[in-house]
Amino acid sequence: MKAVLLLEDGTVFEGRGFGAKGCTCGEVVFNTSMTGYQEILTDPSYHEQIITMTYPLIGNVGTNPDDWESRKVFAAGFVVKENCPYPSNWRNQQTLDAYLKANNVVGIEGIDTRRLVRHIRTQGAMRGILSSSELGIKKLAATLQEYPGLVGRDIVKDVTVAKPYEWTEGVLDVLTNTQDVPAPKYKVVAIDYGMKRNILRLLVSHGCEVVAVPAKASAKEILAHKPDGVFLSNGPGDPAAVTYAVETVKALLGKVPIFGICLGHQILSLALGGATYKLKFGHRGANHPVKNLRTGKIEITSQNHGFCVDLDSFKGKDVELTHLNLNDNTCEGIRSDKLGAFAVQYHPEASPGPHDARYLFTDFTALMAR
Repeated sequence: MKAVLLLEDGTVFEGRGFGAKGCTCGEVVFNTSMTGYQEILTDPSYHEQIITMTYPLIGNVGTNPDDWESRKVFAAGFVVKENCPYPSNWRNQQTLDAYLKANNVVGIEGIDTRRLVRHIRTQGAMRGILSSSELGIKKLAATLQEYPGLVGRDIVKDVTVAKPYEWTEGVLDVLTNTQDVPAPKYKVVAIDYGMKRNILRLLVSHGCEVVAVPAKASAKEILAHKPDGVFLSNGPGDPAAVTYAVETVKALLGKVPIFGICLGHQILSLALGGATYKLKFGHRGANHPVKNLRTGKIEITSQNHGFCVDLDSFKGKDVELTHLNLNDNTCEGIRSDKLGAFAVQYHPEASPGPHDARYLFTDFTALMAR
C-alpha cells in the first residue's frame, strides 16, 4: 500500500502505508523518544498532529491495554522509518500496525525520517497531509490548503471530557500487577484540558482524592467541590485561544493551591499576566535537559509542546522562574509563592520518559498541607 506525506511548502515524501487506509491533515512534528510510542499516540496533547518518530525502528515492543494515556488515540497520523511487524515483549498483545488499524490512524513507513526531521528543524513545524487513499499531489495540496493549522484555534474543546468524573487508580507496578493507592489526605480538582492518565495515577498515589472536571468548568463549580488544591492538565494547541480557561484560573488564584503541567503551565502563566508564543519546531521527546534553578540540579525530562511562555513577559511581576530548558534557554517552570501556584512546561509524570521530576507531585501535596 503506497502512501504520501505532503508538507505545506510542497515537499513530498513517498513511502509505504500501514495502519488504517485514509487521508489526514495535521501539524507535522517529531518526537525523539526511543520507545513509548503507544503513550505518545494516546496523549491528547498530540491532537491534530502528525507525529514523526526519530528512532528508526518503531513497534518492536508491540502494544498492550495498560499503556493507554487517554480514552483514544488522538494523533492525526504516524510517521516511522521502519515499522516492526514482529514485536517481542512479554506485555505485547497487538502489533503497532493492527493497533493503528483498530484505532483508524493512518501511518507511513519507509521514508527518510532523518531528512524529514532536518527539514522541520530548518523550516519549522508546518501543516501536512498524510494519505494512503488519495495519492494525487494536486488533490492533496488542495485539501491541505483548507486545513487551518493550530495557531489561534481552541482545540481543547475537542479533547476535554463532557462531564466530571472521579479517578481512583494509582500507579501500576507491571511486575506485580498492583497499584499504589494510599488513603487520601487531600482532595484535588483536576481541570481536564486533555489530561494524561499517569498524571491522575500519580495524584492518587500521592494521597489525593481526585475529581476531574471539563475544561469549561467555572471557578464557582470547581470551588463547590471544596478542593485542597487544583491541578491544571496538559492539552493540545494554542493556549492563548483557550480564553475561558485563563479567566477561570484568574478567579482561582489565591483561593486554593494550583499546580499546572504543560498547557496548564501556559494557562497559569497567562492568568498571571504573562504571554505565550509558538516555538519553531517545539520540544517533543523523553531526553530534554532542564535545570531546576532553585536546587541547581539537572533533570532529564519528557516533553511535548509547540508553544512556550515568554520569559520577558514576567518582568515586574511577582513570578519566579524556577526551571530553564538547557537546549534553548526557554521557560520550563514558574512559581508564585504569594498566590500558592506553580507549574512546569514539561511532563513530570513521564509515560514515556524518566522519573527525575516526580518530586513535583510531593511539592504539590506539601503546598496543600500548609
